[in-house]
Amino acid sequence: MNWEILLKAAKDTLLMTGISTLIAYVIGLPLGILLYITSKNGLGANKWMNLIVGPNKWINFILGTIVNIFRSIPCLLLIIVLIPLTNIVFGKGSWSGNWYSMIVPLVFASFAFIARMVEQSLSEVNSGVIEAAKSLGASNFQIITKVLLTEARPSLISGFAVTVVSIIGYTSFAGYIAGGGLIVEAFNLGYYGTDKLGMWICILFVVIIVQIIQEGGLLISKKIDKRRK
Repeated sequence: MNWEILLKAAKDTLLMTGISTLIAYVIGLPLGILLYITSKNGLGANKWMNLIVGPNKWINFILGTIVNIFRSIPCLLLIIVLIPLTNIVFGKGSWSGNWYSMIVPLVFASFAFIARMVEQSLSEVNSGVIEAAKSLGASNFQIITKVLLTEARPSLISGFAVTVVSIIGYTSFAGYIAGGGLIVEAFNLGYYGTDKLGMWICILFVVIIVQIIQEGGLLISKKIDKRRK
C-alpha cells in the first residue's frame, strides 16, 4: 500500500466534504428557515415583513418546489448536468482529477436536503416557547435567532452529522470525473488492482471518519438537549 496515495485520498475526501458542507449550509440553512416561517404553522406576520415571515403559501410553494426538484435528482446526474457551471467556476481543466471539481455537484446535491432537515428541526420546537417569546414582545428576528435556532440545536446538530455522512457517500461519484478520495481509491484498488489490503485500509479510514462524525454529533446533541436533563 502506497501511504502517500492513501493520505492524499483522505485529504481529498475531507476537503470535498468539508467545503461542500459549509457552502451547502450557507444556502440550505436560511432556505430551511424560510420554508418553516412561510408555512401555515410558521411565525405570525408583522406589519412590515408579512411577505417573508408570515404564512405565505406561494413563497412556500415556490421554495418547496425548488427543494423537491433538487432532492429528486441523483448526485451522478447532477455531476453531468452541472458540468457547464463547474467549468465556469473552476475552469475547463478542473475535471482532470481535481478534488474541487466535486464541490459544485455536492453542494447542489446537499443544500435541499439540509433545507428540509432544518425545516423539520424548527417544526419540532414547542409552540408554547414561541408564544411565550411573543408575549414578552420579542420580534420575529429575535424569535428566529434566539428561540427557534436555540431550541432546535440538538436536532440541527444531529442533522448536521447525518448530512456530512451523506456527503461523504456522495464523494464516491468522484470517480466518474477522474477524481479521487478514499471511496474511489478503495474501488480502484479492489476492482482494477490487486492491492486488497490497501482497499480494506481505505474502507477502514472511511468507517473511522464516519463514526467520529456520527458519534460526535450524537454526543454533542445529547449534551445540549435540555429535554434530557
